Amino acid sequence: MNFLETRGLEVAYGGIRAVKGVDLTVQSGELVCLIGANGAGKTTTLKSLCGMLAPNQGEILYEGKSIAGKPSYELVRRGISLVPEGRGIFGRLTVEENLKIGAYVRHDRAGIDADMQRLYGLFPRLSERRVQQAGTLSGGEQQMLAIGRALMSRPRLLLLDEPSMGLAPMLVQKIFETIRRIAEEGVTLLLVEQNAKLALEVSHRGYVMESGKIILAGPARELLGNPKVQQAYLGG
Repeated sequence: MNFLETRGLEVAYGGIRAVKGVDLTVQSGELVCLIGANGAGKTTTLKSLCGMLAPNQGEILYEGKSIAGKPSYELVRRGISLVPEGRGIFGRLTVEENLKIGAYVRHDRAGIDADMQRLYGLFPRLSERRVQQAGTLSGGEQQMLAIGRALMSRPRLLLLDEPSMGLAPMLVQKIFETIRRIAEEGVTLLLVEQNAKLALEVSHRGYVMESGKIILAGPARELLGNPKVQQAYLGG
């Protein structure tokens, strides 16, 4: 049984078919990336997986059970969490308050406190700024906070949408090191990322999306060496 699977997934925005019959799978413990140009349908796919958009057709199976059209709050309780494109932090709240919001579905205070300390170990910059308003953080720090907030729900499936967007190269490396570390700790990840090279280097498998359809799929190393991928997405 696949941990996550879509079958013939179709999603439309205002009558425009953004996702056209997408089939993909993610196994438990895998880090899988979804790459492609702007407007390919990657973000729309993620939004349908986390309950922000209901599919028009097709199936979404999570641990063998249909979750298509289920509300986001229910999917968070079932272990699915999204780090959205643009981060979506609460700018007027402090770093610590943002992290606590990530744990809103939990009631184990001791576990929440332990996870906060673990995140401060993962992101020391957030520890230094825990009482600072989130809106005053740098772009890289805000991305760390968005990831930390999602992890506070203790997800088993973490969806990441364009985590490198707008960040300086050094910070991008730091974010991807963190993504690799999260995967090594056993969290299953589905990563949407425009930086195809970095995404494929960190992933086990990859999918290439174009005009709402999956056009290539396979082990990340094979896709890195694929001439079509190199020409279209890697500057080869």
